[in-house]
Amino acid sequence: MSVETVQPAPVATESVVTLTESAARQISAMLAEDPENTGKHLRVFVEAGGCSGLQYGMVFDEKRDDDQTAEFNGVSVLVDPFSADYLRGSVVDFSDALTGGGFKIQNPRAARSCGCGKSFEA
Repeated sequence: MSVETVQPAPVATESVVTLTESAARQISAMLAEDPENTGKHLRVFVEAGGCSGLQYGMVFDEKRDDDQTAEFNGVSVLVDPFSADYLRGSVVDFSDALTGGGFKIQNPRAARSCGCGKSFEA
């Protein structure tokens, strides 16, 4: 009699941050423009500062061991464990509008955001 070992199915984890198609398109263009960014990923993070206590940041970076990762339209996104607690469920969008354009983060965990949209209170 043979015994078969059954491996459990991998558990799908929900990504911490989601990129819209327009944000992914803009980030892909930015990565392609600068050879220094070859092989790097988009890091979305939270740090102390801003007029509401915490502020968002985005930078091209290398992956670290404890990062959570996700991919959207070919763009790899990294989030560190500290930031993940504040960013879970957030959506990064991009608009090229003349007024109010740029990257915007919609964060369901923000209790209050400042007028500039770059800082928030948890």
